[in-house]
Amino acid sequence: MLIADTPHALAHLQGTGVTIGNFDGVHLGHQALVRRTLEACAAAGLDGVVVTFRPHPRTVLTPERPHAPLSTRAERFALLERLGVRHILELPFTPELAALPPEAFVRDYLLPLHPRELVVGHDFTLGKGRSGHPELLQRLGQDLGFRVEQVPAVLAEGGPVSSTRLRHCLAEGDVALARRLLGRPYAVAGTVAHGEGRGTGMGFPTANLEGAATLLPGNGVYATRARIGGRSFDAVTNIGHKPTFGGDRRTVESFLLDADGDFYGADLALEFVGRLRGERRFPDAEALARQIGADVTRARSLLADSSGGPA
Repeated sequence: MLIADTPHALAHLQGTGVTIGNFDGVHLGHQALVRRTLEACAAAGLDGVVVTFRPHPRTVLTPERPHAPLSTRAERFALLERLGVRHILELPFTPELAALPPEAFVRDYLLPLHPRELVVGHDFTLGKGRSGHPELLQRLGQDLGFRVEQVPAVLAEGGPVSSTRLRHCLAEGDVALARRLLGRPYAVAGTVAHGEGRGTGMGFPTANLEGAATLLPGNGVYATRARIGGRSFDAVTNIGHKPTFGGDRRTVESFLLDADGDFYGADLALEFVGRLRGERRFPDAEALARQIGADVTRARSLLADSSGGPA
């Protein structure tokens, strides 16, 4: 896959079909948009190009609001490549780029790609003040030689699939719905760090995840699958502040079922399959240990039921 940061690096393509977006999370809506673009390219003998931005526009336009991505750059590109994308134009997103009128964006960044097809999503806008709506782009396309196709929203569970909706359900801890909106389990990754050792003392040694670069689900206890050192384990993962022990720092701790060995420093990826319960304070460590035992039993059942595919 060729990743360029300027349209001139892709100017050798003689005719393209283009789609534009952030593609954060590469959810079912993004997947439908990319597949339709590639279908149009195959039918017309064009090269497909995905145009995206770095960093996410929200980090530039609203820097006062923290914005954790739904996928890392590497994950996003790997998912796009799996869909069949071979060319990506990743534009540096700056205040100057955000201030461009849609006509200037098309002239400076799309026309060098020799576009013949532009495929956009149902809620797509482009340029300063989000003024580049599909109707305007269609008029530009008529003058400049490309066709604009707007793809309808992908609907699931009573509403359109979107990154905003995905963020909301993750904040609520509804990782089962997130899985259905993504077409795969939502995952976070980092490295295994030393914890306080309380889990080992209760008979449930945990792997403590640090360095996660993507959005964490809301506080609670989850059935997860842990991928570490080339192996996969069923797991119970707690996200929160460990109120039983008066914790004040948010942590991600996973009890890997049927695992042994020392994983400190290893890369760890957690796939979230279902939420078991909310985080709560227990009267003592013994009561917490009993609850963790019940969590393990329920997690085993949930993970076994989900092994055939998305819930």
